[in-house]
Amino acid sequence: MGGLTVARAVIDLLPQEPVLYFGDTARSPYGPRPLEEIRGFAREIAAELLSRDVKLLAVACNSVEVAAIEDLAAENHVPVVGVIRPGVRAAVRATRNGRVGVIGTQATIRSGMYDRAVEGTGVQLFSAACPAFVPHVERGDTTSDELSSLAREYLRPLSDAGVDTLILGCTHYPLLSGLLQVVMGPDVVLISSAEEVAKDVYATLRADDLLREGGEPPLHQFLCSGDPTSFLALTDRFLGPEAAEVRATAVVPAPIRER
Repeated sequence: MGGLTVARAVIDLLPQEPVLYFGDTARSPYGPRPLEEIRGFAREIAAELLSRDVKLLAVACNSVEVAAIEDLAAENHVPVVGVIRPGVRAAVRATRNGRVGVIGTQATIRSGMYDRAVEGTGVQLFSAACPAFVPHVERGDTTSDELSSLAREYLRPLSDAGVDTLILGCTHYPLLSGLLQVVMGPDVVLISSAEEVAKDVYATLRADDLLREGGEPPLHQFLCSGDPTSFLALTDRFLGPEAAEVRATAVVPAPIRER
């Protein structure tokens, strides 16, 4: 579901481009799963999207990127844009004291991919896994006292480290930006991976002369691997005005194997 924040950002930045979205709701969450298992899922999903003639793959999930971004880029003949490097670039530009925090799922933080992404930048990175955030967001809870207490617990080491910039290293987390800003304080810059990915999608399409110019308004399609009813119930929260189009177009593709 979190990848819908990326879809929202892409739709806003590229209003002429049709978005084909796949949410693997039957097998989420990915965060606690082994990377090899996530890699297999990512290949299946890429094959599903490529069978529908996409011109670019945006990996709208940090856990998928850490497991499979290099494989997807090497195996497929379309540009592949991930979420990690765009967020890191923005954080390196934004930091004033060279101390940057990143929060994400267990799989993302455990992978060390953010640590590798900041190598050579002169930035010192501090990481924290926040496993309870995703289920709270998907339940519609972005403001409760319980969630606030969890956020303070998770983020205390980053605050103690004096970070002045925080990368929201999971595509669910932009929905928590208000709470996270309160916990971290007004002087800490929050970096939304979703917005940065949309900028990279635009830049990649322009560089490869793939931008769609004019014509009829685009039709966005949203697919899910699980129950479409529960998928659609969450789209208002993530997509806002685009939710009506989701109701008209969401379908369940052929079953995807659990490994």
